[in-house]
Amino acid sequence: MFSTKGRYALRVMIDLAQHEGEGNIPLKSIAERQGISKKYLEIIVKELVKGGLVNGVSGKGGGYSLSRKAEDYTAGEILELMEGTLAPVACLEDDAGTCPRAEDCLTLPMWKEYYEMSRAFFYGKKLSDMLGSRDPVYYI
Repeated sequence: MFSTKGRYALRVMIDLAQHEGEGNIPLKSIAERQGISKKYLEIIVKELVKGGLVNGVSGKGGGYSLSRKAEDYTAGEILELMEGTLAPVACLEDDAGTCPRAEDCLTLPMWKEYYEMSRAFFYGKKLSDMLGSRDPVYYI
């Protein structure tokens, strides 16, 4: 299960992508549009900046912007930055050593398959895929 931190980070990134080209976007504006407390978003954007996904500028005219184009981000990289590994079990984490039970573990193939499917799914979803329509569509 993903925490609000990971889910809100995706929402922030989508919001920034939707307002790309408008300069630095104040956190207050993002908070209002997304219905998320500014205080909580400060924690999230700090990690996004530290992870190199977002640029932050303080002072007059300050705010946040994407450090790359929306199509250059994946949901997987955003979620892993905020949540940590997507690995469902410790033995599949990147820095895990060889599990002494790997040869005898009857569930390991299932966990590997699940991990590969989830990584393929989240790393196959570009931020630009999640933008939806930028312009409202009016039906008559």
